[in-house]
Amino acid sequence: MARKRRSGKQGVIPDPKYKSLLITQFVNCLFRRGKKSTGESIFYSALDTIKERTGNEGLEVFEKAIDNVKPMVQVKSRRVGGQTYQIPIEVRYNERLALAIRWLISFAKQRGEKTMAAKLAGEFIDASSGQGRSMQRREEVHRMAEANRAFAHYRW
Repeated sequence: MARKRRSGKQGVIPDPKYKSLLITQFVNCLFRRGKKSTGESIFYSALDTIKERTGNEGLEVFEKAIDNVKPMVQVKSRRVGGQTYQIPIEVRYNERLALAIRWLISFAKQRGEKTMAAKLAGEFIDASSGQGRSMQRREEVHRMAEANRAFAHYRW
């Protein structure tokens, strides 16, 4: 056990263009090998593509997509009496956001468009309208939790 106090959570700085913490968190998950400026340019061009395709503001579509993809419950494995049960638990807010961001990025990478900006834009548009692979993942997680609701009393 550590003898000194635990370090606090490091804050994130809002992005320079929209002054949003959510965008900063998304871009931090998006870029690889420390290339934050590349991640930001990909994200901003995705928002511009959304504005061209739909006519709506790109930031609003992005925020709606994040809200739609956030899971409320998920299942965790618990071992009780030699058997493993899938127990539904409510997801904390930070974990909801992290899962939504991770799902959007991973399913955007699997799309067929040419550039990553176009892939992200397509996934944001689909998720904001309640479609797309990331929404399917959310519904799948919710269905698993609903199916295993009988084991909720094993939660502790």
